[in-house]
Amino acid sequence: METNQMLDFESCLKEAKAFHGEACAGTVIGVRMAILGLREIGITDPKGADRKNLIVYFEMDRCASDAILAVTGCHPGKRSLKICDYGKMAATFINLKTGKAVRVWAKNKEGNKVMTREDIEKAPHTEAYTMLPLEELFETREVRVELKPEDLPGRPLLIVTCESCGERVMDMRHEEINGKFLCRPCVAGKNYYSLREEK
Repeated sequence: METNQMLDFESCLKEAKAFHGEACAGTVIGVRMAILGLREIGITDPKGADRKNLIVYFEMDRCASDAILAVTGCHPGKRSLKICDYGKMAATFINLKTGKAVRVWAKNKEGNKVMTREDIEKAPHTEAYTMLPLEELFETREVRVELKPEDLPGRPLLIVTCESCGERVMDMRHEEINGKFLCRPCVAGKNYYSLREEK
């Protein structure tokens, strides 16, 4: 994609579709959210001249996150895309050069209504919804994000070994308790996985 087309909706949608595999409602919303967020923080060339000036926090691990990755060029592996899975259609775009940060989130059109998977399947997001004017689809607000040196792109600042499980821990994601380095799962005594019993 050429630089002058970088934030063109159709070009961005085409790239997001190629990356995600389809142009579903979430992909369209993610593309529009990314374009709006980048515009609000003054980033015009996220994959070129501005690529080292951008970090995005995304608050959901669904289709829109792929679209934001495709449009911005930010990646978890490059430490420029952070996923905080709060289940919200929201993202914060940070211009590291200027310090400006803007959070963009989808407006609540359903009020306090609880929606099950069946409800969502009966009333899917339509093309008309995804293409509402930006001011009807999203809210934006300038925010402040306290970025620590260990959260920034680049090589790890420190690598330690957990004295409980023996695994390596990078980027200050450990705790020091009574002079011992421990990974967070060992401190908490739980993890997202459990060991299978041997037969």
